[in-house]
Amino acid sequence: SPCYQLKSQLCPRQNPQCHMTGEKTGHYSANACLLPICCLYGAAVTTVEGVGSTETRVHPVQERLAKCHGSQCGFCSPGMVMSIYTLLRNYPEPTPEQMIAALAGNLCRCTGYRPILDACKTFCKVSSISLSVACLYTVICVSSEFGETVSTSLFSIDEFQPLDPTQELIFPPELMRMAENQPKRTLFFHGERMTWISPVSLDELLDLKAAHPKAPLVVGNTGVGPEMKFRGVFHPVVIAPARIPDLNVVKYTEDGLTLGAACSLSVAKDVLTNAISEFPEEKTKVFCAVLKQLRTLGGEQIRNVASLGGNIISRKSTSDLNPVLAASNCVLSLASRGKKRRIPLSDIFAGVGNNTITPEEILVSVHIPHSRKGEYVCAFRQAPRRENALSITNAGMRVLFEEGTDIIKDLSIFYGGAASTTVCAKQTCSALTGRHWNEQTLDEACRLILKEIAVPGSASGEKVDYKKTLIISFFYRFFLEVLQSLKTTDPYHYPGIPVEYGSVLQDFKTKMPQKPDQSPQDPVGRPIMHQSGIKHATGEAVYIDDLPSVDGELFLAVVTSSRAHAKIVSIDTSEALKVPGVFDVISAHDVPATNEFYYSDDPEIVFARNKVICVGQIVCAVVADSDVHAKQAAAKVKIEYEVLEPVILTIEEAIKHNSFFEPKRKLEQGNVDQAFETVDNIIEGEIHIGGQEHFYMETQSVLAVPKGEDKEMDVYVSTQHPAVIQEMVAASLGVPANRIMCHVKRVGGAFGGKLLKSGLLASVAAVAAKKTGRAVRFILSRGDDMLITGGRHPFIGKYKVGFMNDGRIRAVDVNYYINGGCTPDESVLVAAVSLLKMDNAYKIPNLRCWAYACKTNLPSNTAFRGFGFPQSALVTETWITEVADKTGLSPEKIREINMYKENEQTHFKQKLDPQNLIRCWNECMEKSAYYSRKKAANEFNKQNYWKKKGIAIVPLKFPFGLGTRYLSQASALVHIYTDGSVLLTHGGIEMGQGIHTKMIQVASRELNIPMSSIHFCETSTTTVPNACASAGSAGTDVNGMAVKDACQTLLKRLQPIINKNPKGTWNEWIKEAFEQSVSLSATGYFRGYNENMDWEKGEGQPFTYFLFGAACSEVEINCLTGDHKNLRTDIVMDIGCSINPAVDIGQIEGAFVQGIGLYTMEELKYSPEGVLYTRGPDQYKIPAVCDIPEQFSVSLLSSSQNPHAIYASKGIGEAGLFLGCSVFFALRDAVTSVRNERGLKTTFVLNSPLTAEQIRASCADDFTEMVTETLYWNSPGLV
Repeated sequence: SPCYQLKSQLCPRQNPQCHMTGEKTGHYSANACLLPICCLYGAAVTTVEGVGSTETRVHPVQERLAKCHGSQCGFCSPGMVMSIYTLLRNYPEPTPEQMIAALAGNLCRCTGYRPILDACKTFCKVSSISLSVACLYTVICVSSEFGETVSTSLFSIDEFQPLDPTQELIFPPELMRMAENQPKRTLFFHGERMTWISPVSLDELLDLKAAHPKAPLVVGNTGVGPEMKFRGVFHPVVIAPARIPDLNVVKYTEDGLTLGAACSLSVAKDVLTNAISEFPEEKTKVFCAVLKQLRTLGGEQIRNVASLGGNIISRKSTSDLNPVLAASNCVLSLASRGKKRRIPLSDIFAGVGNNTITPEEILVSVHIPHSRKGEYVCAFRQAPRRENALSITNAGMRVLFEEGTDIIKDLSIFYGGAASTTVCAKQTCSALTGRHWNEQTLDEACRLILKEIAVPGSASGEKVDYKKTLIISFFYRFFLEVLQSLKTTDPYHYPGIPVEYGSVLQDFKTKMPQKPDQSPQDPVGRPIMHQSGIKHATGEAVYIDDLPSVDGELFLAVVTSSRAHAKIVSIDTSEALKVPGVFDVISAHDVPATNEFYYSDDPEIVFARNKVICVGQIVCAVVADSDVHAKQAAAKVKIEYEVLEPVILTIEEAIKHNSFFEPKRKLEQGNVDQAFETVDNIIEGEIHIGGQEHFYMETQSVLAVPKGEDKEMDVYVSTQHPAVIQEMVAASLGVPANRIMCHVKRVGGAFGGKLLKSGLLASVAAVAAKKTGRAVRFILSRGDDMLITGGRHPFIGKYKVGFMNDGRIRAVDVNYYINGGCTPDESVLVAAVSLLKMDNAYKIPNLRCWAYACKTNLPSNTAFRGFGFPQSALVTETWITEVADKTGLSPEKIREINMYKENEQTHFKQKLDPQNLIRCWNECMEKSAYYSRKKAANEFNKQNYWKKKGIAIVPLKFPFGLGTRYLSQASALVHIYTDGSVLLTHGGIEMGQGIHTKMIQVASRELNIPMSSIHFCETSTTTVPNACASAGSAGTDVNGMAVKDACQTLLKRLQPIINKNPKGTWNEWIKEAFEQSVSLSATGYFRGYNENMDWEKGEGQPFTYFLFGAACSEVEINCLTGDHKNLRTDIVMDIGCSINPAVDIGQIEGAFVQGIGLYTMEELKYSPEGVLYTRGPDQYKIPAVCDIPEQFSVSLLSSSQNPHAIYASKGIGEAGLFLGCSVFFALRDAVTSVRNERGLKTTFVLNSPLTAEQIRASCADDFTEMVTETLYWNSPGLV
């Protein structure tokens, strides 16, 4: 399984690399959250600080990751460094494939991975030539201050220090001596509640198992660890057999290969790879099938610790190995005291007599046999993400033919993911024995399999139909594989499969992305590395949970509601208070002042008082002397509920119960009803868009520290809005705001999720700190964060569109419904923005649109990058595409016909000059070679039946603005010290978007001093009061203006001194200024943009300017599984004159990949009672390295000026996310191609996210029909 708790995987001090003793030192990356300290006896652990630091030496891996701009918020950077570093210790010159594999277990939410892979490429054998081309472009600084032309690239390879393997840490000699000289002895570790025993011989292990039959055996801790951590399972005794030689055996025998049960999956993978290269192909078919599954099972960190035996014995339904091992007749060697036996692995899934394993038995080894002549073995899997994801369904299949024939002698079919464990299609196999391998056999096999393999309904919400379709699609794929193999052995008798079916036998592979050569650009500014980039990579960057512990500090854990809508009858805390180390339980009664914040008619609530209104609402909190004790106690709080009606979870239920937050919003222009009477055609439809979890890498985190006098409190918090934290904490405690000091150094990702929610959580911690008089640390676990905080609004768009036969759209009537959750938060504003931005790039003469924010019993949804636009614009692009279907014109033609063409007004009467929109569209068309590639895709589709390509190009108009002037005001404070150094402070928050880097660039330019002379310390309410939130892409725009203002004030004061001594140095001028009593401190201020909107009239100027862009994406789908591969994306963006192209391109790419997640992958699943199922990275899949396009190019539109913002730049943070829908529409294009070929002309609806399940269902064929109508089925014609 994947890393369960991301923070552990990524946290600087917690990503160990173990140097295991033995004949040869091995280097392994591992997830600290899964690695018990007891298993590290005799190992050397290197953390990211041990790799390198700014105090000692920065390692080449750390340097290159930072200088290639591979870190934004920086929270994932230490994990990336450890994965790359470990690979380089084992392979100093890795291949790109090895590098990709090494990063498969790492996640990043900010960068879109491209710059991280750029850094990786610099270490790879083949990178040097292609890389020098990849990132080159010209940057011309046209500022009068510098007056110079600079030709540069995003990074320069010449600057990097070389990787020298001789300079690496050696394995500690004392551990080496210990391994060589000390006799092995059994290790006992006794903890507070449990004992860890690590025996050294098999006999001893068998004795221990007899004495403790219920004690689990732990090797990699990937099964027991998560059970203990997340499901509260407790084991008083744990046995760790990893040091026993018999369990680590690797032995080649005449008939195959024997692997010890404690061998890690990485060892198994390496051994099988070697065996395949050494043995003839005929003997290695089983090895190849097992190896195929191993390559995608977990990430490198998981495979390094997880054991082969553990994978088998756990009998998990999702195990990718068990079906293929069982189908291949693998044999298990078992031992118990005084007894040894061997059983077929398949028996543990068949429940055969006494052949199931008894509690005192140990799995010693697994024998994997050679394949025989006339034997074929295959393994398959389909998962929510291609790598590092538990499979939805998997399979292992083997057939043996009578010699020289295609008559089945032995057939074996096993499936995983279909039931609670691996299952065998035994009756099917018996019935088909003796049959020829032909279409009749295929036909009957599919019928029999569907009859035999019962797929129960899944709690986690996967549709049964999809699993059933996969089960028979896998068999069909096996059928084709075998037919093709028969052809290679005897082409005369076996014709093989038609050419157009051949491509389906090739699985999608993850490749190192390439960037096409880019033409020179002309942005103002330079690609400066992120100011904290090196510290991110060395683990020295401090986040909330890295702050040193305060004397007497307590830890807080929350108790959340398990009901969606209920009255709280009673709260029993008696058992919780008995847990050692528990100080107190905090609830609404302990809040000194405000517990409910009324920003509108419905309140935002700190602690639930008399009733709960969603699952995950905070009812009370436990404070204790450790995180573990707090969580143990929280689990013992008993709450009695009385269910209230109605329970409203969905938008449809909210509409039925008329449950909305007020006001509803409406915009109208033209005469819609009259226009509908004059159009040639009308279409009506609706599209559902799922929500999205922010999945910031640093979960919500607070440290509240009472100062001990005057009711003062320091609050260190991971937030986008320190002023609102100060305001809410002060109100909760009943003190003036001037007693609450809120501090933010940096935030490990936010994306809109750390605004109001952070204020409520900070109030929880502050109330606890006030009551106990101690510092309180409150760090949400990933599961609790996902449960409590809400995310992007789920959305339904219902539309009616009138258009002419030539593609001109004349009338649109649309209703948007968003699922706001249980409190208002920002929902009404999100609904309003979705209306204002719904037109995207199109002029719609007659338009009526309504937006409703639905009040439901889900955790309150909130701001998220794009703020309503990614949903409403997807609805727009959906009906644009449907108009194309109806008129027979191509989608890009419909887009061009209806695009804004000249100076016009939007539907709310704001002026718009679309010149750069058209330029972006045309440039994207040209750079992507759209028409020639569309032609090539059509040609590919004619020649391939089971694989199809799709291509789509989508324009973007993104209005910038916050709607009201006061929301975009900003302040800055600049001090110059007498040594000439400058301390800069402003109200913006660094959360990965590089705002501090850009502000230092602004100050550097204005003061005309080097960036190295300027330091930014932290954002704090003590230095800049009443700062607006860092949100809406506006941080650099508004704070840049304030910083510029402050610097200009200072320069004005210094000017007389400079005029007197024009050849003097900066330090001389500052010294002189001080001696002349000239103030060297200045505040800067920006009043905000003059924005307004009159909703009564339906007009205004809510935005200051517009960003434009276009993206073209190409995909390839597998019609049998619904899987897809992102082949290429070209983006052209108009972002004015970029202050920092490296940062801005990173923002565009990161937003785009987050958009790929929203529109194609990330799926939130709830129970019928409103409980969130997808509560961590094992269930909720964000894009990984395997999901980014193989070719990924971002170009900035040249010669673009923006008179409204700092240095003619534009706010870029959000706009790129919507362009991820170019992948959605490329997938739609591929599905359309399938449906046209199969004569499925009826209109079809694709909702978001467009998962493999939906793609498979839309590619309707005989298999999908067979699942729904089992009686009427014709086998797919092979000819």
